[in-house]
Amino acid sequence: MTKIVTTVAELRTALAQLKPARIGMVPTMGALHDGHVSLVTEARKHADHVVVSIFVNPTQFAPGEDFDAYPRTLDADLKKLGDGAAIVFTPTAREMYPEGFATTVTVGGPSKGLESDFRPHFFAGVATVVAELLIAALPDIAVFGEKDYQQLLVIKRLVHDLGLPVQIIGAPTLREADGLALSSRNAYLSIDERRIAASLNLILKDAIAAARGGGNLRAAEAAAIEALWKAGFSHVDYVAIRDAETLDHITALERPARILAAVKIGKTRLIDNMAIA
Repeated sequence: MTKIVTTVAELRTALAQLKPARIGMVPTMGALHDGHVSLVTEARKHADHVVVSIFVNPTQFAPGEDFDAYPRTLDADLKKLGDGAAIVFTPTAREMYPEGFATTVTVGGPSKGLESDFRPHFFAGVATVVAELLIAALPDIAVFGEKDYQQLLVIKRLVHDLGLPVQIIGAPTLREADGLALSSRNAYLSIDERRIAASLNLILKDAIAAARGGGNLRAAEAAAIEALWKAGFSHVDYVAIRDAETLDHITALERPARILAAVKIGKTRLIDNMAIA
């Protein structure tokens, strides 16, 4: 039976009762969908018990972003998890950021550019809360989705640099039948916007084909951006082909690479990425 805890003290007490079993963790912001469930399934491959955290983290939202509107569906989330999680950790903002909280974790390296160019606050908020969660639970492994690829690399860098004793595992992006990456924000899309959103993955695949065919990488990016505008997206933040391990700029496919994109349809912002080579 899943145990629900709301404080770090309760979490540690519940985890102590499971030791010396191997513990996995899946941090989430709730509004769970099949993509989140796939992360829990992946965690269970590597651990005896899984902790799922559900916390809409205020520090990764800037003023004017969708923090207040972000869906909070705890009852539905618990039902979605079923018996997949041994413990569900649902802290309040006051629990994670008590009065006087004055620490921020900043990660360089893979956090530079891309998302940081448009959401400069984002990765400090993510790194701080993930560090708190990992220190609170001290899991053996933690699973994060490749859909948030830059975030995944930032968390790997964080754990490596701080010497946290946890293995970070990236899980493949789960997609709808038409290829749209699963996201809690997909629920914001109207019927017409949802139709436009489905073209994102197809346009990225065309860019990958152009890059693999020996074309100029900058030309492939530019063609994808133009195609996204023509498809009806209201804004294109970026389409970038980068080194898959560092997210450094590259000019040729000489080692594993990744194409990453961020777009808007109306007020909804979507991100996606795919491996190239």
